[in-house]
Amino acid sequence: MSRSGIKHRARKLSRNRYWQSAAGIALTFLIAGATWLYSAEPTAAPDMNTAMAVQIQHNDKPWTEHDSRFSNFVDDLRAGKVSEAVTGNDHLYVTLKDGERYAIVDQLGLAARQTYDFVARYTTPRFQFSELKERPSAAFSAGYAIDMAMRLLIIGVVLSVAWPMLWGFVTSHLKRKKKSKITFDDVIGCGEAKQALLDIAAAQRHPERFSSLGARAPRGVLLTGLPGTGKTHLAKALAAECGVNFIAATGSDFSSMFYGVGIIKVRNLFRQARRKAPCIILIDEIDGIGKRASEPRMGETEQNRIVNQFLTEMDGFNGAEGVLVIGATNLAESLDPALRREGRFDRTIAVALPTLEDRKGLLSLYLSKLKKVGEMDIDRLAGTCMGLTPAAIASLVNQAAIFAAREHASSIEERHVIDAIETNRIGEQPSGITPFTEQERLCIAVHEAGHALTAARLKIGKVDKVTILPRGQALGVTLVIPTEDKRLHRKSELENRIVMLLAGRAAEKMYFNEVSSGASSDLQEATKIALSMVSGLGMGPNKDLATLSVMREAGIEVEPGKTLDQVNTLLREQEAVCDALLEEHRDVMDFIVDRLLMEETINGTEVYAALGMNVRSLHAHDAQGLEQAAAYTGS
Repeated sequence: MSRSGIKHRARKLSRNRYWQSAAGIALTFLIAGATWLYSAEPTAAPDMNTAMAVQIQHNDKPWTEHDSRFSNFVDDLRAGKVSEAVTGNDHLYVTLKDGERYAIVDQLGLAARQTYDFVARYTTPRFQFSELKERPSAAFSAGYAIDMAMRLLIIGVVLSVAWPMLWGFVTSHLKRKKKSKITFDDVIGCGEAKQALLDIAAAQRHPERFSSLGARAPRGVLLTGLPGTGKTHLAKALAAECGVNFIAATGSDFSSMFYGVGIIKVRNLFRQARRKAPCIILIDEIDGIGKRASEPRMGETEQNRIVNQFLTEMDGFNGAEGVLVIGATNLAESLDPALRREGRFDRTIAVALPTLEDRKGLLSLYLSKLKKVGEMDIDRLAGTCMGLTPAAIASLVNQAAIFAAREHASSIEERHVIDAIETNRIGEQPSGITPFTEQERLCIAVHEAGHALTAARLKIGKVDKVTILPRGQALGVTLVIPTEDKRLHRKSELENRIVMLLAGRAAEKMYFNEVSSGASSDLQEATKIALSMVSGLGMGPNKDLATLSVMREAGIEVEPGKTLDQVNTLLREQEAVCDALLEEHRDVMDFIVDRLLMEETINGTEVYAALGMNVRSLHAHDAQGLEQAAAYTGS
């Protein structure tokens, strides 16, 4: 945009804010003035039909200097002593037949109301009763006017600031870049998702191909996948590929502390998209909109209305208008089922983790953005990064640069990247911790040796490093890296994983005839796998095929005791396999323990050498998620 265009836009925004502020102030004074006139006291003349009222109007001291209680007034009424009573000025003035005078404080008007009820019971009143309506004094009128003027001024100033802010909250998410500069060439990996989005891009660029066949272009696309897999980048690349405008919002943008503002935001979003058509709307973290509740509580009513407005808007336009809605979420099950149906979100595209070739491209891309990078073995690094998302790879490359700067290195070397990968997997080595005792070092070494031996012997990934130094929250770590991408896992592979998780505890029991608290996280992970095998995969000891989650959804009560028995049986069976494996290789265990006590950190090749195995010929039998396979903590 030219300089003159920028100045023109700035003047236009300034004028808009000026008129919004002026409208807020005018609205404030209009409402406050009407309220003032409506609530002001009438200026009718006081009722002075009696001599007593006239005297009170001029001087009420003869009554107010004798305060009394309402109970005394009631006693005087019953005795027939009351001659006249006048209410007004927050008092009930009483004159007795013998000339005695007194006043009762009556700020709430309760005494006057009960006196009136007493008089109304009798056709012929026993005493004279009247009401004194006093005209406000000049001082009171002036004070009241000044007070109201100050209130109007304060409210006007507040609204003059709040009104533009409120209007900005309603429309802020619409003020986005018109064009996206990210293309599919900038998005590495996500091959299947790219191909599906390219079909959609063709429908946006050449709608006549579809209309000539009677086909309808999709209205919405839902991108799902793990955090950091590139869903937002894919949506921006699709907008650039189609050559259309791009509006970005998030699910939380439609929430507001003001009732009804969320619905206004939804309407404005789609209205703006129609004006900019052809246009792509990206709603990141669309699960923030949530589901509708069948019996909403107070806080859920507005959420139901926002979801309903979305349903209406997505049904309110067709593909010919050139508006496409892309939703990105990590929790697709949190969306309302009516929003996910065909005709609204026609396509659901799963964005998978990057493959080996994708990881090579990502590492090359992010390393090329750094300065002074040394020689790198991209193939080795890409294999070590298995299971990481593109966002995680970008982060660890940046972390490698931080490590190099910490060491005052002249360039970023491969060891810095490896350190960053290990930090990402098992945490950074803490500093300033209390040194371990010899007994604790021995216990941690035995624990980690058990993990390392079983992982290498059962070929569960690649044992890369074993250390008894603390990393993150762990007191010791065995780093096992998956060596291939897998989506299916056999029963034997899952059982081997349980064996490896139980190996640290089993090694402690074999060496010390007791176990320590260091196996708590291992037991938790092993229990999760065993429970999944029993309740969802049909791999339990009893070979039951019923899935517990489906039975719970159907409302069928499931006795947890039977499931717990199967989980315990499965864990006991694998514990026996683990004990036998460690006893068979007791000499290798002793060697690994001695090396750990001597060096504190050893390479995985030493473990394979002690077992007589060639690490290069390994064929891993497991490559589950990195969170489960990367680190196995010790004590």
